[in-house]
Amino acid sequence: MKRILFISALVFVACSPKEQEEIIPTLEATVELAIPAYFPAYHIPQDNRLTKSRIALGKKLFFDKELSKDRTISCGSCHKQSAGFADTLAISKGVFGRTGKRNAPTVYNMVFSPYFFAEGGVHTLEMQALAPIGDENEMDMLIADLVERLRPSAAYEELSMKAYNQSISPYVITRALAAYQRSLLSINAKYDDYLQGNSTALNTQELRGLTLFQSDSLACASCHTPPLFTNFEFYNVGLYANYADNGRQRITLAAEDNGKFKTPSLRNIAITAPYMHDGSLKTLDEVVSHFAKGGNGHMNQDTLIKPFTLTSSDKDALIAFLKTLTDNENN
Repeated sequence: MKRILFISALVFVACSPKEQEEIIPTLEATVELAIPAYFPAYHIPQDNRLTKSRIALGKKLFFDKELSKDRTISCGSCHKQSAGFADTLAISKGVFGRTGKRNAPTVYNMVFSPYFFAEGGVHTLEMQALAPIGDENEMDMLIADLVERLRPSAAYEELSMKAYNQSISPYVITRALAAYQRSLLSINAKYDDYLQGNSTALNTQELRGLTLFQSDSLACASCHTPPLFTNFEFYNVGLYANYADNGRQRITLAAEDNGKFKTPSLRNIAITAPYMHDGSLKTLDEVVSHFAKGGNGHMNQDTLIKPFTLTSSDKDALIAFLKTLTDNENN
């Protein structure tokens, strides 16, 4: 519960009731996201409509190591664009060499997500931005101290005034970071080319993998639902017989939620290793093998997790399909 209480305190400091209700005017045109029609609806808050300057400010903040206490890491240090905006480490390193708590997830397609973090404890990207900045194992910066650090910057002052008609502030920092993340889309994989009518986009092996993925016997698509390849629900997949991280239970305090985590998206999965909430599985082969054996029998393990048999060629086909979810245009 420590992180959740910490977030609540920061939200109180950063966003007064008046600020939460105020819609900052902008003279800029709203940026429209070009998303294929087969994707679900998304929501962008009225007080943080997307504009070029808001996205540009958020991008500058996202990749700025000034956001961390010892000036060694940025958001982009743990969410690497070359790795599908995830990390190549099982658990990312924070300031002063400290180690975080979980595997860093991708930040692609966040505009569709109804909540954030593996336990689903935060419901807006604006609130989410506060957690890594303030977490002692990540950036370890008080938001007020960060404002004082950035305020002398003429570049930040200019962008902040253009984007939100005010100097850099907690309001500006959280909303700009959210705006940038909402602009990060992964929608141009081979799979999307196939869905949009190119019947030759997937080869025979990849199509075989798609059939297996959608089959009742494997039931992959039950949780990793296309086109986002997540249904945003929480499951215990039997990764352990006993979990060191209690997952969703941190929020609900319910025993039946022990070991449950939000279903991660499989988009760009081929380049976001290692896998699972703690980065304990290193390859897609290991992930498929875990599910094929039917998990490790935790008391809360979901009934969908049950053994199935795959030939080596079937496993290769399934992994070949998963690789078609990589968006090479953006990574």
